[in-house]
Amino acid sequence: MLSPRRPRAANKPRVMVPIGLERATAWSWRFLLIAAALAVGVFLIIQLSFVVVPLLIAVLLAALAAPLALGLRALKFPGWLATLTTVIAFFAVIGGLFWLVIGAVVQGWEPLRARTILAYEDFVQYLLDSPLQVSEQQLTGWFQDFIVEAEIDSGWVVSGALSVSSSVGSWLVGAGIAIFALIFFIHDGKRIWEYLVGWFPQAAQPAILGSGLAGWSTLLSYVKVQIFVAFVDAVGIGLGAFLLGLPLVAPIAIAVFLGAFVPIVGATVAAALAVLIALVYEGPVIALVMLIIVLVVQQIEGQILQPLVMGAAVRIHPLAIVIAVAAGGYLAGIAGVLFAVPVVAFVNVVVSYLARGSWRSDPNVQSLL
Repeated sequence: MLSPRRPRAANKPRVMVPIGLERATAWSWRFLLIAAALAVGVFLIIQLSFVVVPLLIAVLLAALAAPLALGLRALKFPGWLATLTTVIAFFAVIGGLFWLVIGAVVQGWEPLRARTILAYEDFVQYLLDSPLQVSEQQLTGWFQDFIVEAEIDSGWVVSGALSVSSSVGSWLVGAGIAIFALIFFIHDGKRIWEYLVGWFPQAAQPAILGSGLAGWSTLLSYVKVQIFVAFVDAVGIGLGAFLLGLPLVAPIAIAVFLGAFVPIVGATVAAALAVLIALVYEGPVIALVMLIIVLVVQQIEGQILQPLVMGAAVRIHPLAIVIAVAAGGYLAGIAGVLFAVPVVAFVNVVVSYLARGSWRSDPNVQSLL
């Protein structure tokens, strides 16, 4: 026998979700999906960093060499000849700058070594004659204690040598990938990008093609500004070394120019070279003045030129540049600092281009379709 159905309440209230909570929920799950996709992308990039980093370096170098290649093609050079000339000229300039620095250091090595030994002996004599009453036996004991604390033994040397060998091997492989990719980016960069665009649905190809071209234009602006910033660093520190009467002024300036393209490590090494030469040749007072000059120039570069000039060139707010560099360094170290600004600039331009629908009236896109 069936039980009678329970009558429904005539005025049973419905459960209503506030419109604000509904919208917040809708945005939240979309944000979580985007964050998850970004996390997976970052994880894959980190795992494949031995390939990704050389490819990104090749892209930046291609942006640096692109004006010459385009100019040669405008002069009716054949494609292969324009690429070959660009690659040779590019590496000749870089190799020439390194040769000037290394050649000057090698030529002045003996005077530098002699002055270094003399400066060390003067420093030891100063400690012996100082009110601290430090004896030569104490200095010897401190040096031996330092060796013991640092555990400098044969095992440490062997393991360090193996580590250096492994790092050198990785750097050589990465350099090979970067050079190989650079040649093809200069020669066939446009066709490579068009081929990659062909993987996407046909309706989306104009937007992707145009956004990529806009991002590439931003990278060209970034490279030009980076050259300007490196030049300002080199002139500022080189001029300071010249006014202080230091030797090897030209190698110092060139080293600073080249080091400015390698964040943190490059600038630190170049600055240390200038301060070391000042200390060896002119003493601690001039070395301190040189250090102050280096810090002032780097502060101007880091706090004014990078945020303001770079921000205007790549159309990013100076605060965003500072945050991007800090976040990139925290997440990926030197590589993160190196690629933080160009990646953020590229993404910003691409997103803005797509949001405005600029590809619909972009003549560069219409001519390629």
